[in-house]
Amino acid sequence: MFRTAELQRKLPKEDYHQQVPQLRQELLMMQMELRDAGFPVIVVFAGVDGAGKSETVNKLHEWMDSRWLITRAFGDPSDEERDRPEYWRFWRELPPNGRIGLFLSSWYSLPILDQVYGHTSLAEFDERLERIKTFEQTLANDGALILKFWMHLSKDAQKERLRKLEKSPLLHWQISKRDWRHWEMYDQFIAAAERTLMKTGTGLAPWKIVEGYDERYRSVTVATTLRDAIRFRLDEVKAGRGDGNSEATAHSSVPAVDPNGSARVTVLSHLDMSKTLAKDDYDASLKRYQAKLNQLQRSARDRKVSTLLMFEGWDAAGKGGSIRRITSALDARDYQVIQIAAPTDEEAAHNYLWRFWRHLPRAGHVTIYDRSWYGRVLVERIEGFARTREWQRAYAEINDFEAQLVESGIVLLKFWLHITPEEQLRRFQEREQIAYKAWKLTDEDWRNRERWASYELAVNDMVEHTSTRQAPWTLIEANDKRHTRIEVLRTLCERMEAALAGGSKSS
Repeated sequence: MFRTAELQRKLPKEDYHQQVPQLRQELLMMQMELRDAGFPVIVVFAGVDGAGKSETVNKLHEWMDSRWLITRAFGDPSDEERDRPEYWRFWRELPPNGRIGLFLSSWYSLPILDQVYGHTSLAEFDERLERIKTFEQTLANDGALILKFWMHLSKDAQKERLRKLEKSPLLHWQISKRDWRHWEMYDQFIAAAERTLMKTGTGLAPWKIVEGYDERYRSVTVATTLRDAIRFRLDEVKAGRGDGNSEATAHSSVPAVDPNGSARVTVLSHLDMSKTLAKDDYDASLKRYQAKLNQLQRSARDRKVSTLLMFEGWDAAGKGGSIRRITSALDARDYQVIQIAAPTDEEAAHNYLWRFWRHLPRAGHVTIYDRSWYGRVLVERIEGFARTREWQRAYAEINDFEAQLVESGIVLLKFWLHITPEEQLRRFQEREQIAYKAWKLTDEDWRNRERWASYELAVNDMVEHTSTRQAPWTLIEANDKRHTRIEVLRTLCERMEAALAGGSKSS
């Protein structure tokens, strides 16, 4: 794979000075056009130590407008980053639409280092590469342009480069004992690199090997590749091909009846909506479960076990009331409630999962989402805000997201609160008569009732596709508020108790 990069390719100084002025002008003009194009550019630099990764990034900053470039380098995780899933620190640094993100020491660094140093088996290495591939696929499917450069040197060229830097009065600080140790492990690094490029190079996220011996050659090669790739995507967008505009965004059509004319049966059809709880039983259960929850959360905080609760359900189904019964049992310093509405401009400029990744709790804390990432397969599907292929692939994207949460040690609970149309109507009418509740009722709430059947079928698809062993759905009959609140508290306590009994992140 690396044979063609062993030639120590060079670009003569005359050719370099002839090409660079025009190249810089084209890069700047391209940046201006990119700002309004509606997609981000993600550029990953990996490769052999001393192959000029940092120097190339610095050169791009020199040639382009740095105000529209985002450069990030990831070293060993900080305490804050260790408190969260591995990919949290990568998601929060992704560039918004219109920007170019340049990533050094990216999501490839630790998997390769762990493999070379023997910290992971080959099977574990492949699993991590598969996660990388899924991560990049999710971003590319959403429109991100991904370019990946492997900056390469032969072993002899790397040795020459390290010695040259070591002797430089200005640059010798860049070379450490670790760099020479890695040079001695050159063959292991190349073996890991070849496997990485083979397994993660895709049509949507391709690798380009750049010989890094000559500074002029590598700088022009990277800049030219970047220019051509962005220009091609910009031309696609102009032609209506690169942003999916050719696909209709009409309302999702989900037949509410079977071919024989009867109403379709869904997972919600099997719930017993007559369940109630007497007030005396409710009061006693509320005190018992809130006390238990308080104890469990204090233990979870000490043992650095995070909890993430996610509430979905019909308008007026009691999500807010259930959340308040949880938070009143907790120390306000230990939890955060995130209410999800239409995305802000900043959020809309990123992948739809970005705003959920950024709010993940630190170890030992609780985050509660009032509405969630499932909006992609519910309201965005029904209202036509997401194209068909976008909400259809979201099931797999969500499953991967939730798997990462659970694998990191987060206790994840997903609640759907279900009420009947008749009970919802009664609650709507009640809200209209109570001043401090009237603000909750909107024209959109009334309009959503007209699509009840379509939403119920979308919920059925959501549960079927995303109720996994790691992250199952809990469907709760919510016609009776007392029953709802106790069921939520009981389920939460049972899941936290089981998680704490099974060990914690700090153990």
